Amino acid sequence: MSTQQELRNRRRARLRYQLRHKAGGRPRLSVFRSGKNIYAQVIDDVQGRTLASASSLDKELRETLKTGATKESANVVGKLVAQRAVAAGVSQVVFDRGEYFYHGRVKALAEAAREGGLSF
Repeated sequence: MSTQQELRNRRRARLRYQLRHKAGGRPRLSVFRSGKNIYAQVIDDVQGRTLASASSLDKELRETLKTGATKESANVVGKLVAQRAVAAGVSQVVFDRGEYFYHGRVKALAEAAREGGLSF
């Protein structure tokens, strides 16, 4: 019987493998969510650089958000990372949800990033 952590690692590895083959040179929008905050990065895997990032811990968001563990905060972070990515010259990305299901805060962040100008 597989443990919860092993299942998460298998899901992450399976998704990363698929993204590597389907990316076509596009940067990756990676999401990490903890119990209290949510983080997003646009990563260029070819050069190994982070092009844009945002989280619920950013100074301008920390003052306005009550907590980083809500869909509303994921919405704000998604719009902010999209704004920063477009400013860096990135408009097309592949979405890397990591080990998380496309539901709740992860889905809210993805939809907000699409509204912000990223296409995936």
